[in-house]
Parts: sequence; C-alpha cells; structure tokens
Amino acid sequence: MGYTLDFGAILSGEHLRWLISGLRLTLELTLSSWVLALVLGVILVLLRSSGIKPAEWFVTAYVEVHQNVPLLVQVLFWYFAVPELLPEAGRIWLNERNSEFLLVMLALSFCFAAYMSEALRSGMRAIPQTQHEAGRALGFGYLRTMQYVVIPQAARLAIPPLINYSLLLFKNTSLAMAIGVHELTTQTRQIENDTFRTFEAFTVSTVLYLMISFVIMAGGALLERRIKREGR
Repeated sequence: MGYTLDFGAILSGEHLRWLISGLRLTLELTLSSWVLALVLGVILVLLRSSGIKPAEWFVTAYVEVHQNVPLLVQVLFWYFAVPELLPEAGRIWLNERNSEFLLVMLALSFCFAAYMSEALRSGMRAIPQTQHEAGRALGFGYLRTMQYVVIPQAARLAIPPLINYSLLLFKNTSLAMAIGVHELTTQTRQIENDTFRTFEAFTVSTVLYLMISFVIMAGGALLERRIKREGR
C-alpha cells in the first residue's frame, strides 16, 4: 500500500499553531542576533582600525576564534559553560528570563560579529586614504571621521557580504534546537513526532525556510540597486 500525503495534519489545529510559533521565534532570534552582531561588528572594526596594537591583536584573535570554531560548539559553550562563570544571582536571572533564547542569541551575535567586522573592514580598505584626511581636515577626530565619512561609504561596499552573512545567520538559527529553543526546526521535529508525518512536516518547514531566504535575498538585491542609483 502506497504512502498517502496528508498536509492537512500539519497545517491545521495545534500543529499549525506550533509552526507559526516556531517561525515567529526564528524571526525574533534572527533579528535580535543580527542587530547585536552588527553593533559588535562596527565596534570590532573600529578597534582594529584604531592603530592601538593590543586592540588590533584582540580583534584579530577574536575573529580567528569565531571563524574557526564550529558554530554548534559555540552555542553549546554559551549554554553549558558560560553560565558556570556567573554568580548564582546571574544564573537565577538568566533562568527567569528564557536563558536558552538569550544564550543562543549571544552565541549567534558574537560569532557573526566576527564575520560582519571583516566585511566592513574589507569595505574600509577600499576607501582612499584621502577620505580619512578629508575628515581630519574638517576638524573631526578619529571616531567622528569613521562615523560621518568612512563607515557610511564602507557599509555601501560591504552590503553584498553583509547580506550573505544575514542569510547565513538566519539559516543557522536552526542550531538553537540543540539547546531546546522552540524555533521552527524544533517545532517541526515535534510535529513529526506527534503525527509521524515526516515528509509533510519537513516539506512545510523547508518551504518556510526557502521563502524567508528568498525574501532576504530579494531585499538585499533591492537595497544594492537603490544604493547604485543613489551613487550615480
């Protein structure tokens, strides 16, 4: 007897609510991690371009560690090891505030901050030195020159790799399943266990991941075209 497809078991009732809940949590995790990663990435690139040797060495080591250690290992490190370094009050605070979500967000943010800082640094290296000198001639210090002159131009050049890293961050939110965060992959696995509809459950999950990925790529392409038009 052949297998009979039944997507209605996945896309109705409680299972549909699980899918929506998982998708919402995945998007929340993606957005919060992306914002924090970008902020940290800007800080890292400023430190690396500051000319202060200890700061440059620190950022270089930071980038190498986060780019060469598997992300799953980093997630598990944040979840199992980092809380052990906190005082008891800190652990209690985490446990009362959805520690799994917070810790995986930090793991993703700190990891992708390394990648984003390298993308921004590549963009900054393409900015002529005369732009730095122009900022100084206007009376700006190092930070204001970076803020008003260099980083805005570097960010435009760094948009393609930043879009790629944003897409990669979104896809890697599925690793949160390893520590029990009920994002889309976890909810899909739960639905599969509950219905024994493996093909249907993971097909729906795959389609949702593809749809969000296409939205990110389309948004990035539109942003690139807009910036090119403004550049002309």
